[in-house]
Amino acid sequence: MIRYTKQFSLWVAFVALTYVIMGCASTPPVQPMVVSLVVDGQERAYPETEPITVDQFLREAEVELGQLDRVNPPPVTQISDGMRIEVVRVREQEECEDSEIPYQEVTLLYEGLQPGEQREGQAGRNGVVQICYRVEIVNDQPSERVETTRTITSNPQDHIVYVGPTTELEPVPINGTLAYISNRNAWLIRGSSTTRRPLTSSSDLDQAVFSLSPDGRQLLIARERDASITFSNQLWLITDTNNEALQPVQLTPQDVLYAEWVPGRPNTISYSRAEPRQGPPGWQSLNDLWLTRIDPFTGIEIDIEQILQQDIGGLFGWWGTQYEWSPDGQRLAWVRADSVGLVDFESKTLSPPILEYPLLNPLSDWSWRTTISWSADSSLIATTIHGTPIGTESPETSPVFNIAIASTDSTFSTNILNSAGIWSAPRYSPEFTTPGSEFPKGYLAYLRAREPYESINGDYDLIIADRDGSNARVIFPEEGSPGLTAQQFAQDFTWSPDGRQIAFIYQGNLWIVDVETGVSHQITQDNGASKPVWMR
Repeated sequence: MIRYTKQFSLWVAFVALTYVIMGCASTPPVQPMVVSLVVDGQERAYPETEPITVDQFLREAEVELGQLDRVNPPPVTQISDGMRIEVVRVREQEECEDSEIPYQEVTLLYEGLQPGEQREGQAGRNGVVQICYRVEIVNDQPSERVETTRTITSNPQDHIVYVGPTTELEPVPINGTLAYISNRNAWLIRGSSTTRRPLTSSSDLDQAVFSLSPDGRQLLIARERDASITFSNQLWLITDTNNEALQPVQLTPQDVLYAEWVPGRPNTISYSRAEPRQGPPGWQSLNDLWLTRIDPFTGIEIDIEQILQQDIGGLFGWWGTQYEWSPDGQRLAWVRADSVGLVDFESKTLSPPILEYPLLNPLSDWSWRTTISWSADSSLIATTIHGTPIGTESPETSPVFNIAIASTDSTFSTNILNSAGIWSAPRYSPEFTTPGSEFPKGYLAYLRAREPYESINGDYDLIIADRDGSNARVIFPEEGSPGLTAQQFAQDFTWSPDGRQIAFIYQGNLWIVDVETGVSHQITQDNGASKPVWMR
């Protein structure tokens, strides 16, 4: 039994060994795959025995991929015999180049020239724009460029030629002194519209300041200080509007957002400043307030007093606090984005608001400021206030703007016209007497939107009413004519010193209308008028 077992075991072992030998002899040896790799301008063949992915293969071949490099076939593909793997090297670079912006040829009418006469106003200069491109470099070969940024590094300067107007306008008598800006120069009219003459020729006036002294002899202006900065100006004084030989003198304040003469205080001005900044509107208001008395011949400050310290200015304070003096020079109104009040000169602070209203559109990059007009006796103010919603809209987006009158002692306020429009700008006339009456008379003028709920960009009519808003009537323009618009300085209208006429801007030109008859006259033709101010 034992012998049989040993023999059997030997037989089994022999059989097993035979099968092993036979099995080894029947399995062919593994043949390696051949994979071609193209990278960095070279192609090499690699043997590979394992079924790995392209990504693994590249790591074994010690090929480092850049962030933008492309691989074909994709890295997740399993390699196979005869496969060709290509690594495309990709990188990006920025290229910038300057390109010229051609200047424009501009012909402007200039009231100071004879009909048809021409004068070179400004030499033309091309601007410069820097254009940057993203360029893809594929295996050291640049491909198509894609523009990424376009930055104007130098604005073009128009070539301006001034031409005297050939159309003659009807002469209009002028009571007092009427000053205005035309194509960034100051102009003056006395006696008759035919006598208008320029006070400056520098073509650099800033709209921020244009204030005629109560006697019409001195003009406060702001001139651009640095054309490369959105907001940058210098305060200047025209010392005597009667003397054409005198040149404007430079005052001390710079970057002025508001400045005007103080009624009843000779040679005294008030002003508020701002700092230039990037983005709309180009400045950051300091919301301060200064009083200064100046030498009327040299412009040197004789004394100066700070009334209000720098302040954030409330909601939308970066746009700035505006101010308006009463006719008697005793009170000063302030205007912010959501309220109107008075300055307290004793405490040198702002008194509590006389009127408050909802802030307008807080998500906008511009901020609305209402206007202020004082009654002749300095007891009332007329203004435009933001009204309550007409539907389900929020108070901030209400399209309603009402004309309101308020007493300066805060005893009453009332709306005299609802839905007048955002640019309605009500203004009291000077008081005057009529023959046969011992009582002074006066009017209230304002602009009324033709589409009251679309008033920001809409057309307006010029309205005359009694001081309480009654007996309102349109005095300009004629029915069927285009209206006045804010884009053409519609709010820039002013009463004559005798309260009988209004000067205003219509389609870029200065006009005058008689408030009793409604007869209107065009005064200028150069389409560049703004900021009329009218004093005795």
